[in-house]
Amino acid sequence: QVQLAESGGGLVQPGGSLRLSCVTSGFTFASYSLRWYRQSTGKEREFVASITIGRSAIYGDDVKGRFTISRDNAKSTVYLQMNGLKPEDTAVYYCNAGNGVNRYWGQGTQVTVSS
Repeated sequence: QVQLAESGGGLVQPGGSLRLSCVTSGFTFASYSLRWYRQSTGKEREFVASITIGRSAIYGDDVKGRFTISRDNAKSTVYLQMNGLKPEDTAVYYCNAGNGVNRYWGQGTQVTVSS
C-alpha cells in the first residue's frame, strides 16, 4: 500500500523557518521524482519545488532562493526547508511522487505564517 505522510507544518512568524518532511512507503522511492505543491484557501494548487532521481531541483518563482528541496533515498523521505517565510506562504503543503506512469499524493500539512 502506497503511503505519503507529510509533517512539520505549523504556525510560524514572518521571517521564520520550517522544515517539512514527507515519509513514504509502498513504492520504489529512488525511482521517482518528487515534488511539493501547496494550496491556499480559494486558490488552485500550485507547484513549489521538484527534485529528480538525479537530484536536480527546480523551484517555483515565488519560493526561489528561500526554499530548498532534498531527498534521502535511504529513508524514503523528501524534505522541504523553508526559510524567510512570508504570510503569502500560508497554505496546505502536499508532497507528490511520480515516475511517468504512477503519481501519488500525500494528505498535506498546514503551514501558517502570521504574527
